[in-house]
Amino acid sequence: MKNKSSAIRKPGVTKGFSTLTLNLRFGLADDGVNSWDHRKKALPGLFKKYHPDFIGLQEANDFQIDYLTKILIGYEFIGKRSPAPPNWQNNVIFFKRKWAPEVYQHLFLSKTPTIPSKFRDSRWPRQCTIGMFTSNNRTLICINTHFDFAENVQTNSAVLIMEQLSKLPPNVPAIILGDFNATPKQNCYGVFTGENDKYSLKGPWFKNAATKPLLGTYHGFKGRTNGDHIDWILYRGDIAPVNYKVVVSTFEGIYPSDHFPVYAKFRWIDKCR
Repeated sequence: MKNKSSAIRKPGVTKGFSTLTLNLRFGLADDGVNSWDHRKKALPGLFKKYHPDFIGLQEANDFQIDYLTKILIGYEFIGKRSPAPPNWQNNVIFFKRKWAPEVYQHLFLSKTPTIPSKFRDSRWPRQCTIGMFTSNNRTLICINTHFDFAENVQTNSAVLIMEQLSKLPPNVPAIILGDFNATPKQNCYGVFTGENDKYSLKGPWFKNAATKPLLGTYHGFKGRTNGDHIDWILYRGDIAPVNYKVVVSTFEGIYPSDHFPVYAKFRWIDKCR
């Protein structure tokens, strides 16, 4: 009889985790009937329905984060700048408490990422929040970011993120959540996927969790899906998407933001079991 401990195990998959990215639309914008005080009622229904392990939020004012901490029971977050200028917009990652953040980095997308700054051609100071989390002997890197508008700034931002990731263990699965203000046809996408190889970067490279056809994710509170697909969920490592959705629904009769939330569920891929 073979010893069970020496038996060869077959490749397999195990239960995974879920993610959601959303440009929250900063709460001080003069959006009339879609202003923050009106649309914040949509968020409890959104998060109750999808209940993701990781939520990447962009453009979050402090008072919006305060509201979210009240409704996201069982979550913690990283990425809030403190102290910060008045009306600062944060890139935060909310995560279920079963995940423990072992590494946390808050970076500015610039040539001096550890101090408040921006690339020369960037309209706004843009940021990136990186966390490496563990739960039940699993480890995952989660990145949340928001890119500016100029294509050269977007490309430089992607290069910076890849360079920062090269300092973390390359064998740890990773996901990138964010509003990139760019479609997958643009250069910054190729930096993440390895298709744009001008920068002497090393993988592992990312793939897009999205399924085609790619729906527009910015809709300006109109609910249209024929716009650009600028909010992405990318992944790499021993994980695989099992569900992907651009959430075009209203909740309590209103859209949560001028961007659609993007949701993806992943499973772990084990080399053997």
